[in-house]
Amino acid sequence: KNALGSFGESLAARHLTQQGMVVLDRNWRCASGEIDLVLRDDDVLVVCEVKTRTSTDYGDPLEAVTEAKVNRLRRLAVAWIRERGIHPRDIRIDVVGVLQPRQGAAQIEHVAGVG
Repeated sequence: KNALGSFGESLAARHLTQQGMVVLDRNWRCASGEIDLVLRDDDVLVVCEVKTRTSTDYGDPLEAVTEAKVNRLRRLAVAWIRERGIHPRDIRIDVVGVLQPRQGAAQIEHVAGVG
């Protein structure tokens, strides 16, 4: 499971950097939780949750990001900003779903601004 998650995060990071974003942090942790990816998209700070699945048997990867998770990501974003002492113009929460079937290429879906 950890290997699949790391694989998905690496694919997501590559996909987002190809879109012009810059990775600032990966797997940042504090007492309240973890942020998978922190990126800069021009002058916007992007906190990104990555969900990776091998099938849709238990739903689409994006469906795993609940409103409670988005709220936790908001709190984690504030904690990351305080720790770094930066003042971004804006903050956005994105979600990347990675579907990696047992055979074939991975499918990546990026949803910007979920919270």
